[in-house]
Amino acid sequence: MEEMFRLRPVEQEDSNFLHRLFNDQEVVKFWFVEPYYSVQKIKNIVEESLKDRENRRFIFQNDKEKLGYITLYNIEEVHGKAEFAIMIDPAQQGKGYAKVATKLAMDYAFRVLNLRKLYLIVDATNTIARKVYEKMGFEEEAVLNEEYFVDGEYHDAVHMSIFQRDYFKK
Repeated sequence: MEEMFRLRPVEQEDSNFLHRLFNDQEVVKFWFVEPYYSVQKIKNIVEESLKDRENRRFIFQNDKEKLGYITLYNIEEVHGKAEFAIMIDPAQQGKGYAKVATKLAMDYAFRVLNLRKLYLIVDATNTIARKVYEKMGFEEEAVLNEEYFVDGEYHDAVHMSIFQRDYFKK
């Protein structure tokens, strides 16, 4: 039987899973956020997300377990765009899940929300993620020089995007 994957909205029961991800320094360094979120802070973020129209937070999972976290944020209905971010559980990395999760998020953004453009910002040194995004159709728009301070030094970031029209051509 083929493994089934899905995105579902984040719920309070996901707080411990998210707490583990957001406190893994290797994971969050590419999110450009400070690690060490408290469980309460995660619970507050989840609670706020339940009524937030500008952000959509999802758990990516298969039939058995949670595999990652996806967010579409800064959703701008007037301009038809949103920013995409993904976090795959370190124990699940290297299995192709990032591509599957990205595809599900793109389907949601372009088919359900009817967005015109999906964009992301990725650390220029994160070559694995950049290759995944390129395979999924994202194209580089700009390099943001010395944009983020990570591990004691400034890193360039790459702004990438894909348009709905290009997504549907595939």
